[in-house]
Amino acid sequence: MTTVHDVCKVLKQIAPLSLAEEWDNVGLLLGDESQPVSRAITCLTLTHDVADEAVSAGAQLVVTHHPIMFKPVKQITMARPEGRLLLTLLQNGIAVYSPHTAWDNATTGINQQLAELLELTQIAPLRPRTGPEQVKVVTFVPPSDVEPVRQALWNAGAGVIGNYQQCSFNLQGTGTFFGLDSTNPAIGKSGQLEQVEETRVEVVCRANELDRVLAALRKAHPYEEPAVDVFPLKPVPDGTGAGRYGTFPEPVTLGQLTRLIAQQLKQPEIQFVGDPGMQITRLGIACGAAGEFLRDAHRVGCQAFLTGEARFHSCLEARDLGVGMILPGHYATERFSMEALAKRLKDHFPEMKVDPSQVECDPIRTSLHVASEVGE
Repeated sequence: MTTVHDVCKVLKQIAPLSLAEEWDNVGLLLGDESQPVSRAITCLTLTHDVADEAVSAGAQLVVTHHPIMFKPVKQITMARPEGRLLLTLLQNGIAVYSPHTAWDNATTGINQQLAELLELTQIAPLRPRTGPEQVKVVTFVPPSDVEPVRQALWNAGAGVIGNYQQCSFNLQGTGTFFGLDSTNPAIGKSGQLEQVEETRVEVVCRANELDRVLAALRKAHPYEEPAVDVFPLKPVPDGTGAGRYGTFPEPVTLGQLTRLIAQQLKQPEIQFVGDPGMQITRLGIACGAAGEFLRDAHRVGCQAFLTGEARFHSCLEARDLGVGMILPGHYATERFSMEALAKRLKDHFPEMKVDPSQVECDPIRTSLHVASEVGE
């Protein structure tokens, strides 16, 4: 029996919540993790019509890209639209999960999918993410006490590198010390020079865990005064990050690129900024409404930038920077990925019925005959 917890676990593997922006509201936002799931729906935005669809389909879970309760909710009543939505979901036992910017930024997420859809090469994050601030702790231990000291360090949270735990480096050597009369050395005697075999033990830990790690080290170490070195480490990119950019195998014009994006995203019309004849070799990508990534794209040498929608002044800025900007629409740059996510969940849980919403559509419509439609 598949539960909400089981599905959430897989979603967190596909799009780790640690990749989400700090301001975001991601993860399981509504529901009971122990609840069984036999039917799920994915969507870009959980609106009233999608909620009604989920109720009619007998779904127990909706995976929505855009979070519900993105802003603080002070009242949940039928008198308010968000209250009616939440009450409908609650009364029908429908859980809600949102991956949002974790899915945007994931290694197989929306921006990566867009880059691969356009056959870019040398794909990398527009805003690389660095790992947490870390330090390296070095101590020197008699060989017979290495194991308990290392175990104490690991238990305190040290020795974690990515998905690996209990990491350390160990090197044999000789240590010397001369204990004064007031000392009580664990090895040898005070008042004379001692030479002892020691193992140099190195581990990394998060900077905010250093006090706990040092306390555990001193408690487990056999020496009265263990020698300890602490080295600050420069944060380095961990391979993840927000947005993407990449290079075309052959240069294309902005006009050609706009037509290619329109074809791939099935959009009959696309807005763009720039000279259609300008040559593009490198493209920046940030799905949704991400005009704030324009400067990042320019910084890494992109001649064009793809996002769903942007403010008027961002378009002016793109023109001033000489960067072509392509705007297929918010819906077009993200909805396709929720269809792909439904397929991934279906492949992982073959016993569960998973489909993208059939009622969801882009709220923005275009027409080539607006004047005649309004009677002009």
